[in-house]
Amino acid sequence: MAIYLPGIAEDQALSLDQLTPREIVVELDKYVVGQHAAKRAVAIALRNRMRRQKLPAELADEIMPKNIIMIGPTGVGKTEIARRLAKLTGSPFLKVEASKFTEVGYVGRDVESMVRDLVEIAIDMVREEKLEEVEDKAELNAEDRILDLLLPPTPAASPHSANDSNAIPLPATTPEPESTQRTRDKLRQQFREGRLDDRTVELDVRERSQPQFEIISGQNMDEMDMSFKDMLPNLFAPRTKKRKMKVSEAFDYLVQEEEQRLIDMDQVTRLAVERVEDSGIVFLDEIDKIAGREGGHGPDVSREGVQRDILPIVEGTTVNTKYGMVSTDHILFIAAGAFHVSKPSDLIPELQGRFPIRVELHSLTVNDFIRILTEPKSSLVKQSTALLETEGIKLEFTPEALEEIAHFAFRVNETTENIGARRLHTIMERVLDEISFQAPDLFKEPKVVLPAVAANSTEPGHAPLPAEPLPVIERETASGPEKVIIVGPEYVRAQVASIVKDQDLSRYIL
Repeated sequence: MAIYLPGIAEDQALSLDQLTPREIVVELDKYVVGQHAAKRAVAIALRNRMRRQKLPAELADEIMPKNIIMIGPTGVGKTEIARRLAKLTGSPFLKVEASKFTEVGYVGRDVESMVRDLVEIAIDMVREEKLEEVEDKAELNAEDRILDLLLPPTPAASPHSANDSNAIPLPATTPEPESTQRTRDKLRQQFREGRLDDRTVELDVRERSQPQFEIISGQNMDEMDMSFKDMLPNLFAPRTKKRKMKVSEAFDYLVQEEEQRLIDMDQVTRLAVERVEDSGIVFLDEIDKIAGREGGHGPDVSREGVQRDILPIVEGTTVNTKYGMVSTDHILFIAAGAFHVSKPSDLIPELQGRFPIRVELHSLTVNDFIRILTEPKSSLVKQSTALLETEGIKLEFTPEALEEIAHFAFRVNETTENIGARRLHTIMERVLDEISFQAPDLFKEPKVVLPAVAANSTEPGHAPLPAEPLPVIERETASGPEKVIIVGPEYVRAQVASIVKDQDLSRYIL
């Protein structure tokens, strides 16, 4: 399996079995700052998975994945590391909160639903890959069907006439005359040039409505779905109705219909199940919320019971889904939790033994915040400047401004709740609030003169907005003068400092 890594030319693309743990860490470094120990752990786990696939089948079946527990506060990169790892490998990835599950016998989600959800994700992935393979052929077929609607051919002349409900049946005659073929070619050219997009055609479309009824049963929803579709196949058969639409809209509809015809869903299902069993990744977040032994009182759902339900899924079992039986023996489970109140040893011993690798993620420092703002491929600074550039607004942050933002984020995390890098989102939104509001009017041509904005509201949760104009400068470039908004440390302090100083407001807003 080949994978094209960001920044690597197509002819230099690496295959998964060529990715060493060091190279995997380098790729993760492009999106996640720091946390080297966690990156090493997931890189080794991925490399071991690739090594296992090269072993004889008898031995490979005996090698279980090395599941991982990540321990650390929220917002330090636990989820992002797992998500980027899955994207790097093209693996089906599912993030679930362990606290959402309930013990068997209680109303709520059962733990087997995570495997069913993972299979659905894998099917969507494989279907998208197959759609890309048949895209060109589907468009050609849809184009022919559009031409059949615009210029109905004889049955012998069109491959779609025999089985296409949108083609008008004509009596069998001799093949199309040359003049008709020339007319069809001319229509094809006009269609490709977009000159027929506004013409109206009538075709048969499938009705999306399904019969509605309510059934009370002890089965789970997947089993009910399988049972009723098997017992009542005609009831769920799609019905069609005539509908008029423009050629452009009809083409899009027919392309989707052709894609569904060209894709073998049985093959998609088989490949998806194989991909889940061989390379699926489940990220079990908030594992610390179910840590704890029996001994509590009250009506709460048993946390130890949830652990015992999760145990067979993690250690390897077979789950019944509507796509068949799915083995969880070689699915990689990555658990994560802050473990502020509890600790990993509070998990039941059997579950602890199924997570042999434990890594600790550290709280973020001021320097980490600065790197998060600038280094990742889709950093917050790059996102903010790109959004404003869509309106022709040039935005630049000075290094001192970024340091000031990082210091504010770090200080608020220390004095209130520590939410890690997520704090940067709220600080950045506060810094850019006035710019996002005023700049589109200031950069309009002709120039719009606006009064200075001064909202000195004293209502709780509202801080005074700066009355001074935005920090806009003009500078010469090769293409002429341009206006740029320079965000410096003074502007950051003016926007955020008063809120950070007021502890009540910082809890309310940040």
